Amino acid sequence: MRLLLDTHVVLWALSEPDVIAEEARDAILDPVHEVLVSAVSAWELAIKQSLGKIRLPRPAETWLPREVGRAGFAWLAVSHHDALRTRALPWHHRDPFDRLLVAQALGGCTLVSRDRRMAAYGVPLLVA
Repeated sequence: MRLLLDTHVVLWALSEPDVIAEEARDAILDPVHEVLVSAVSAWELAIKQSLGKIRLPRPAETWLPREVGRAGFAWLAVSHHDALRTRALPWHHRDPFDRLLVAQALGGCTLVSRDRRMAAYGVPLLVA
């Protein structure tokens, strides 16, 4: 299974894994699954850190790539197909980061998120 982590799950997986629900945490730790961190999450964390809305141990551009690599997660780039797929999504969410993560997950991933509203898009959801 390909697991796409929502941004808050990325943060928890890298710094507070006990916060993640047991089933989701077990799936993330299971080496049979491919765990993906989207470029969307990197973008979201960089913006939020620059606005002072989130604190990270170091600048996002140094901390995040190092920790993602250390955890053994893979990066998922944003394609133009992902971006264009957002046009047809219903407006369950207005957050552009969440909408793009959903569009990526619809490309063949299970989204790992605490936000149960994501299921309204018909995307496979593993609640974190």
